[in-house]
Amino acid sequence: MLVDGRWTENWQPVQGTDAKGGFVRQTSSFRHFVTPDGSAGPTGDGGFAAEAGRYHLYVALICPWASRTLIARRLKGLEDVVSVSVVRPELGAEGWRFGAGEGSTDDAVNGARFVHELYTRADPHVNGRATVPVLWDKRRGTIVNNESADILRMFNSGFGTLARGDLDLRPADLEPEIDALNDWIYPRLNNGVYRAGFATTQDAYEDAYAAVFEALDALEDRLATGGPFLFGRRLTETDIRLFVTLVRFDAAYHGLFKCNRQPLSSYPALTAHTRRMLDVPGVRGTVSIDHIKRGYYSIRALNPNGIVPLGSDLASLGL
Repeated sequence: MLVDGRWTENWQPVQGTDAKGGFVRQTSSFRHFVTPDGSAGPTGDGGFAAEAGRYHLYVALICPWASRTLIARRLKGLEDVVSVSVVRPELGAEGWRFGAGEGSTDDAVNGARFVHELYTRADPHVNGRATVPVLWDKRRGTIVNNESADILRMFNSGFGTLARGDLDLRPADLEPEIDALNDWIYPRLNNGVYRAGFATTQDAYEDAYAAVFEALDALEDRLATGGPFLFGRRLTETDIRLFVTLVRFDAAYHGLFKCNRQPLSSYPALTAHTRRMLDVPGVRGTVSIDHIKRGYYSIRALNPNGIVPLGSDLASLGL
């Protein structure tokens, strides 16, 4: 992680634990918002007006949080408005790194070798982990935001007429229900798989494991009796937030993260939802099972020998 702007020691997946040895995720540190007129958003400072070509998105295809934003960028038609760089899938001693080839890119905006260099460029005294996604302001030379939920919502409404207007991922009449379901899914499933995989005690692992399958069972029932999306026929940000975990489940979380009661493929409604999301124009192109496997299985704390399993492409997963 970064301490007063300096990279310290080798990258580790777990930086904090709770009293039971459970994995604690770091809070995002940059929380400004792009808005149509540059006014301040819910958090942070103003001055980040929506403009074509001004902003750049840094993502990892392994990362579900980054993939949320990449999907929203596609669905809202912002490919020509917000440029993008994709890091290498493997997590090395200095965390995320750039390098062209096999679905990854160099950093054409800042010429950085590692994502942590972006953080120190934005704040020479920054503390914490250097995570993705990162939304970068080319004009001001700084990070706008590194919280995926914020960036997803910015892409939905913060770019005004620059974005596609016929798809609203957060319709006003569903906001309370969206927030409630997001808040229920996140600790149990989105972050629950990480709490299981990175648990440092048996008790913490078993608590997380139970929560993961409680969530999957309940969501299976919800989609089996409703659907085709979580809120009927309307595709919302909650579908995106669910999808990025589901599409990684059998390839990584079931085995490597010890969430092995049953695979996603044994849930008909959840599998159908995953396939339905992949069929939404633009979504399939944001998914790389190759990056997902190479990325997760590069985490030495979980897989010391770095062996990447064969199989588990989208076709073999029935997707």
